[in-house]
Amino acid sequence: MNINESLELNTIAALAGKRALISVKQGDVIFNDGESGDKLYGVVSGAVQLSWGDKSVEMIGPGSSFGVGALVDPDHRRFGTAVALYDSELLEMNREEFLFAIQELPMFSLEMMHDLEQRLQKLKEHKGYR
Repeated sequence: MNINESLELNTIAALAGKRALISVKQGDVIFNDGESGDKLYGVVSGAVQLSWGDKSVEMIGPGSSFGVGALVDPDHRRFGTAVALYDSELLEMNREEFLFAIQELPMFSLEMMHDLEQRLQKLKEHKGYR
């Protein structure tokens, strides 16, 4: 685990300590492609698989977040399907909770942007873009 992953995990854990978590079992679907969405998720423990179509798959582990598009667009539709790879604990936040979280822990927004940038780079590499 590198220092950035450690910081992200600590930030998600700090946020989770102040909020109720949702528990999902291995194989549970968190959301499906095309569904409307208004929540962001942070992985506290376990792992989640995100898949887009038949070819692109990504594993999201502790300290990472997913579903951020739901906080940007009020008419958001999920672009992929999220399934629990293991029994997991997730932090779930709506837009108001997210805005409060970045006021409480400003590093959360920076870490989330860093995480999203890394994931975008991996997706670009997978698709053959540089």
